[in-house]
Amino acid sequence: MTTIESILMAVAFIALAPAIGCLLAGVDRKVSARMQKRRGPPILQPAYDVGKFLSKEQITPNSTQDFYVVCFLLFTIGTGAMFFAGMDLLLVIFTLTLAETFLILGAYSSGSPYSQIGAQREMYVAMAYEPVILLMAVCYYLEYGSFSVSDISSSDGMAVVPLIGVFLAFLFVLTMKLRKSPFDLSLSHHAHQDIVRGMATEFSGRTYAMLEISHWYESVMLLGMVALFFANGTVAGIVIGIIAALLAWILEIWIDNGFARMKWQTALKSGWVVTLVLGMGNVAVLLI
Repeated sequence: MTTIESILMAVAFIALAPAIGCLLAGVDRKVSARMQKRRGPPILQPAYDVGKFLSKEQITPNSTQDFYVVCFLLFTIGTGAMFFAGMDLLLVIFTLTLAETFLILGAYSSGSPYSQIGAQREMYVAMAYEPVILLMAVCYYLEYGSFSVSDISSSDGMAVVPLIGVFLAFLFVLTMKLRKSPFDLSLSHHAHQDIVRGMATEFSGRTYAMLEISHWYESVMLLGMVALFFANGTVAGIVIGIIAALLAWILEIWIDNGFARMKWQTALKSGWVVTLVLGMGNVAVLLI
């Protein structure tokens, strides 16, 4: 991937990801409603909600909270731009973790016990999914000798074949990263699951809108990571990757509506079991 191509891909992500993420969120609501035998809101309801949040009065406990949420948005956008520009996967993962840290700090800074408990739960869940994401980068390096997303996506053969273990592990923790049930311990995306909304309890107005937009960017980037397992430098690989990402999104919606929320202890244990069995198992196979 040339420098110009990398810049164009980054700009395309910044410009198009909010629209794609908004549509994905709208489909999520619509499908979830139909699974519960409801009509559900229109597909563009997430966009209407964000517009409403932007028009509301801004009420926050302190200005520090707003700063942390802005940083969360900017680093999430930057992370996705680096990923789709084909940059170093380790740098992408570390930047994504930093973005998550800003969100946790924003929840802690509010002083609300609900927000702080949500922030604690977010850290527990992060301890469950971060090892899998790091092992994913390690497996890519062992297989292709590079951390570059550009090198991985243009290589011969689909990574999902030699990296099937870590791929399945990533699908498992994707539910955690998207904050869907049964792992939506810190921030539920559905009103019927929370009286108060965990980390976002004290967010309002444009701060809440920035949080929603950040989730749109984050969803597109995470599905891009799913598609990376199928990229092989051809148009067919790109198409298959997009289809696989959409199927993964549908799977996440089904899981979200089919399972009850679990305790953070169970989430942490399950994450580490998957890491040791599938993640480390895949590393061992590649080292043989």
